[in-house]
Amino acid sequence: MATFLLQRLVGLVAALAAASLVVFVAVEVLPGDPARAILGLSADPGAVAALQRELGLDQPAALRYLRWIGGLLTGDLGQSWAYRVPVAQLLGPRLAVTVPLALLALVLTVVVGLGLGVISALHPRRWPDIAAMTFAQAGMAVPNFWLGLVLILLFAVRLQWLPSGGFSGWQQGVGAAFASLLLPALALAAVQAAILARVSRAAILDVARDDFVRTARAKGLAPAGVIVRHALRNALVPITALMGLQFAYLIAGAVVVENVFFLPGLGRFVFQAIANRDLIVVESVVLLLAAMVIVVTFAADVAARAIDPRLAGRQ
Repeated sequence: MATFLLQRLVGLVAALAAASLVVFVAVEVLPGDPARAILGLSADPGAVAALQRELGLDQPAALRYLRWIGGLLTGDLGQSWAYRVPVAQLLGPRLAVTVPLALLALVLTVVVGLGLGVISALHPRRWPDIAAMTFAQAGMAVPNFWLGLVLILLFAVRLQWLPSGGFSGWQQGVGAAFASLLLPALALAAVQAAILARVSRAAILDVARDDFVRTARAKGLAPAGVIVRHALRNALVPITALMGLQFAYLIAGAVVVENVFFLPGLGRFVFQAIANRDLIVVESVVLLLAAMVIVVTFAADVAARAIDPRLAGRQ
């Protein structure tokens, strides 16, 4: 297990280093002059040149990259060019929105997707299976931003059960904050729940053909007990790996959904930073999102190894 963890940690560090290089190169080669974008197209060339020196844009790209990485290693994310405050100071309130949103969407994904998968596996090729898979197929075909608009029209405009957008803040209470995040979490979770339902159904039915499952049935165990206690437990390896990937999609999808619901999270923040040409914010936020995805994927690998130690012989 120690060797496995060491290998995965080395891979995690290498992935983070590669992600930082890709993010920096992608952002730095974008067309346009950030200094002129900040000051305006009619700004004096001398003022533009002075701002370029202040922001370090007149230095070689390699030096700027090394300084950025050095700051990241010491916890210094730099200073926002547009807001003139440390980037770390701006990230805190946004993380308090995006992370709970992604976690709530992941919980909804697991509950709905795994529930539909188990129902389908209990009743293969019968009406519960057909209904669940039809729902899953429809969920995979619906864009999350369109579903978000439909949810706003239904639950916020017509029924007036939930707010249509914005975030009340955690200081207003957990209930109010949860109400603000529920609709966007549903919009985010729909597609991933549909995918998880189909994958979990296939994984459970595949395990259900094994000898130990047939033995459990021969002992007279109820079908639900056989599926939940035996088949589902042994099907968790591919399901756990999928959930790690789904968290990445939930984080990426937050960029669109947060703009639909006007949530002050990381997704909307990076969208505004791109519009403002605030490159240091774009680089830091995108790398943070990539790091979250890489860490969650690492955790999913460790969880899969813990669930099924037989994987050690396949690596």
